[in-house]
Amino acid sequence: MTNQLPELALSVRQPWAWAIIFAGKVIENRSEGSIRAGKMDLRRIAIHAATGMRKAEYDWAVWRMDQDGVRVPRPADLSRGAIIGAVDVVDIVTESDSPWFGGPCGLVLKNPSACEPIPCKGALGYFRWAPASDLASTPKWMRDYSVVNADPLTPDLFADAGPAFETPPPKPFGTRKS
Repeated sequence: MTNQLPELALSVRQPWAWAIIFAGKVIENRSEGSIRAGKMDLRRIAIHAATGMRKAEYDWAVWRMDQDGVRVPRPADLSRGAIIGAVDVVDIVTESDSPWFGGPCGLVLKNPSACEPIPCKGALGYFRWAPASDLASTPKWMRDYSVVNADPLTPDLFADAGPAFETPPPKPFGTRKS
């Protein structure tokens, strides 16, 4: 399986990595400096789901994607610290009408394909990846997210319901539109 994946990968924080592979996220936002420093160009790359994901980031991303009708898996169900698929980078833009564009630059993505998660350490920019031993561990907040009274034995009567935010969650510092 690993020999079918590109040798270069890009690390993307969850749930945005999931959205690239499974939810039609067609632009990955980056700064011009990070694109240049990361030697990002047009090619097929593997998508690495980064290990980091804070609750505030997740809440905002869930709310943001819900605006476009995208339902995000619970945080404990998102692989982290792993290659989760591959995508073609077909353009680098500074403007776009896509709801996924948050600027200042964006890698335009096409042809996503998923793979079984392959544990891997991430890095900045495009990087040569190699399989590692384990996926990232799941912190308690991810396991307990939206579980009634944090009791895993209590059934979730509204598992199919969308997110319930009375007001939009605050946008975490350093987070672009998407």
